[in-house]
Amino acid sequence: MRSSKILNVPNILSLARVFLAPLVLLFISLRIDTPIPFMKDLSLGDAIAATVFIIAGITDALDGYIARKHKLITTLGIFIDSLADKVLVIAAMLALIESNRLPAWIAMVIITREFIVTGFRLVAAVEKIIVPASKLGKLKTVTQIIALTMLILHIPYGMEVMWLAVLITVWSGMDYLIKGSSILAASAE
Repeated sequence: MRSSKILNVPNILSLARVFLAPLVLLFISLRIDTPIPFMKDLSLGDAIAATVFIIAGITDALDGYIARKHKLITTLGIFIDSLADKVLVIAAMLALIESNRLPAWIAMVIITREFIVTGFRLVAAVEKIIVPASKLGKLKTVTQIIALTMLILHIPYGMEVMWLAVLITVWSGMDYLIKGSSILAASAE
């Protein structure tokens, strides 16, 4: 594969998301408690973490848009994009669990869904079938990013939005498995 296909803009944006994820975790975990004058409950660490998280979330929308518009969709790009989403969301959830803003069971439900769908995609790949993200899977990611941003920024109703994200996460996981049951059945033979 030529390096221009590997290092295209969408793949670079996805890789940037992987490298931004630890910064989100770091700034939430550092607990830089310097208050921000115009936002009473927000610390500097949370503000920086939210800014990095939002930028990373924007790269998720941009990489897909650019890849589709310029016909730069590659198998590697699909893999990196999916991996980057998972790394970003898991990093934010771990930091929020550590700071007692997210129950660990919610993270476990989300992570379990990701393992199941990733496993399903691996089985499909062995059968030479690429399973792209569904609209429901994209909605899941957007909802998770919104909920996590709200929790990082201490925005009211963030936990309610996280509940919605969990419901969509489970729903999208079931949708992948139901629609792909024929792939799983074929691989069992």
